[in-house]
Amino acid sequence: MPEVHELQFDWVHVHYDETQSFTETYGFAGNQGAVNLEGILIRPVGVPSKTLQIYMHPASTLQLLPVPREAAKRGAHVLCAGSRYARNDTACILENVLLDLGAYIKHAKSVWGYTRVVLVGWSGGGSLSLFYQSQAEQPTITHTPAGDPVDLTKAGLIPADAVIFQAAHSSRAKLLLDIIDPSVIDELDPDNRDPTLDLYAGSFKAPYPAEFIERYRAAQLVRVRRITAWVKETLERLKSAGGAERERGFVTHRTLADPRFLDATLDPNDRPIGRCYLGVPETVNSGPVGLARFSTLRAWLSQWSIDDTNAEGIANAACISAPLLLIENTADDAVPQYHCRSVFEAAASSDKRHVIIEGATHYYVGQPEHLDQATKITEDWLSQRDLLGR
Repeated sequence: MPEVHELQFDWVHVHYDETQSFTETYGFAGNQGAVNLEGILIRPVGVPSKTLQIYMHPASTLQLLPVPREAAKRGAHVLCAGSRYARNDTACILENVLLDLGAYIKHAKSVWGYTRVVLVGWSGGGSLSLFYQSQAEQPTITHTPAGDPVDLTKAGLIPADAVIFQAAHSSRAKLLLDIIDPSVIDELDPDNRDPTLDLYAGSFKAPYPAEFIERYRAAQLVRVRRITAWVKETLERLKSAGGAERERGFVTHRTLADPRFLDATLDPNDRPIGRCYLGVPETVNSGPVGLARFSTLRAWLSQWSIDDTNAEGIANAACISAPLLLIENTADDAVPQYHCRSVFEAAASSDKRHVIIEGATHYYVGQPEHLDQATKITEDWLSQRDLLGR
């Protein structure tokens, strides 16, 4: 049995100067000429390390999750880093999140004295980690998809020494495309729907015919692009008006209708059918906490537009050289099965490994044996590359 350590939790505050042209976050996070970030540094008592594992999600805080805590119990130094958009992705600009992650890495090296950093991209942090590493290794971006300046070529982003992609999707935009409800005809009236595309209308039974799935997927893309066109038209109208209005928020209704959650023959694995990580799919589809439910115009282009986002993991994986470990859970009820494989196939790193954990769910809740297996896989992989830091 591995040695288990008592944990020490320290609140972390990192801040850096950055002036936004208008307020995009509520409160003190980033509207006073500086960005203020909060995180939790988790360390095993009495166990030194020169390596820091950083867990970061664009809009969630991860210190309560089993994965980072288990890593720390086994001897790792772990930072659960919150972005400026922590717990609210309404206005999230992923290019800005890279600046936030870069600030944490600089702080870890210059203030705390860590010599090596490993990005552990769990869930939504997977595509974020690939996005960061690609821009740290080969920076190209000077503007957000909305055209606002954010010069990552001059940001001095420090590359991580390795990247772990765990229970992760290839991008927020690709995930939304997989699950958005294509039956919505009028974005202002979610009850105005095409019954021939309404997965929950009662007339459809799994397994679904191939021709239906093909038409369904095509209609999902049409809907996403329709919203994107409206977003761009609205941004241009605000700009052309010449007034002080710069941004606008909006609601996207019905965003969880992936046939995979109802049909076990589609990308088959061990996921439960009739449920997903947020609950009953039909309930979540029209509920208040759906993916991309609330968004600003700029955030839509950065996060959710499949044609505009810079954060697509497949493209970014093709641009990195750092060692890359990909961990896929076969009972994952959040991430479609093909995402991990597609990122692995695209990855340019000469040192890459794809590991599948049979029966593991997205969060490993109630699965101590799978959590132990995932942690050991990570430990062994890092040890083989002299990245445990002990």
